Amino acid sequence: MDSNRPCPRPRIFYGWIVVAAAFIITCLGFGSAYTFSAFVDPLQQAFSASRGSVSMVFSLAGGLYFGLGAISGPLADRWGCRPLILIGMILMGLGLILAGLARSLEEVYAAYGLGVGLGIGCSYVPALGAVQRWFVKRRGLASGLAVSGIGVGTLVMPPLASLLIEAFGWRCAYVILGGFVIVLGAAMAALLHGDPQVCGLKPDGAILREDALSTVLTGTSVKEAIRSRSFIGLYAACLLCALGVFIPFVHLVPYALDHGVGQSSAVLLLGAIGIGSTAGRFLLGGLADRMGRGRSLMLMFFGMAFATAFWSISTGFFGLAAFALVYGVFYGGWVALLPALVMDEFGGRHVSGIIGVLYTSVAVGTLIGPTAAGFVFDMYQSYMLPILASVCANLVAGGIMVVTLRLSPKRNVEMESMLDTASVRRDGPDIAAGCN
Repeated sequence: MDSNRPCPRPRIFYGWIVVAAAFIITCLGFGSAYTFSAFVDPLQQAFSASRGSVSMVFSLAGGLYFGLGAISGPLADRWGCRPLILIGMILMGLGLILAGLARSLEEVYAAYGLGVGLGIGCSYVPALGAVQRWFVKRRGLASGLAVSGIGVGTLVMPPLASLLIEAFGWRCAYVILGGFVIVLGAAMAALLHGDPQVCGLKPDGAILREDALSTVLTGTSVKEAIRSRSFIGLYAACLLCALGVFIPFVHLVPYALDHGVGQSSAVLLLGAIGIGSTAGRFLLGGLADRMGRGRSLMLMFFGMAFATAFWSISTGFFGLAAFALVYGVFYGGWVALLPALVMDEFGGRHVSGIIGVLYTSVAVGTLIGPTAAGFVFDMYQSYMLPILASVCANLVAGGIMVVTLRLSPKRNVEMESMLDTASVRRDGPDIAAGCN
């Protein structure tokens, strides 16, 4: 676990500092990854490559960073989140820098695919797992705030990359982004702490009595969790959803350019996904705390299907912007709810490991979806088939969640152990000892 250091007393509950650090980590990681859409055209021109071949760069990275969660999650449960996140930020920065120095598309595959893939893979799941342990009552809100960094990164980073490409060229743009990720990412890794009990705390700011400091987190083992009916249903739903969920992040800008939208306006469409995604994470995370996170997740699948269906009939900037905003809301809610729902179902003892295994489903979908969409476009000069396939996949995923919710017993193993008020006291709302 994370090192046991003396804990000073900041003015706010340290769990919110963990949320803020995770927010910046996800902003840097996924924001930099989602700049790829701005690099598609320059990479095609630089290496005389097809759109499918260039799209494979992102798919390799995405498949790796979601798949690696099955390894980084259990390692974070055992070693703590800080060292893994630090390594991840350094690897990602170096991958971006080396991508800028690549002399062939194959070298971009290696630099971007391995660097960004390993970097986010080492940092994302450990950061999310850390946040889950600091909250119970407001877990959906905290998780939503943490992963809203992805939305803000999607809003800010692609336009920034576009400006850097215009000013310095795509190679220098990658080098600048890589250096920025290393410096700021390392600073945020130092702030993350994955175990409130090391600081003498329980979730939500409650303080442990001295004779309760040896309390351990409860929860299902990874082996037991993956055999459960609820996990199998959730895994299948996420696998189907992931086949199409990242297609807009790679192909929306090229799609807009193909339909006569200008370069600067097309890149803004990714920002619109970011705005919607941020709103979804902020609003839907807290709402799901009240209406139920499983039911809310089901609605996210149906919402993404609806939004993607609208994409199929949109060709102008305003129609595509409307799609991007609505799609971002439901996509953001999906990302925010997954880790919180895992914590609800299986407890905190092995939460990072379980989240990591779950995200291998997203890895498979990410590896296949954007690349397949690119090659389909190369064959038919149209994105209609992958768009409609994404609609169907999300509808089936929503149906799987309906069945899963009906068959799975309601449970919250963490609530049973973490809200034992007999052994806690409060220093006031949201004020408690911190952890450094």
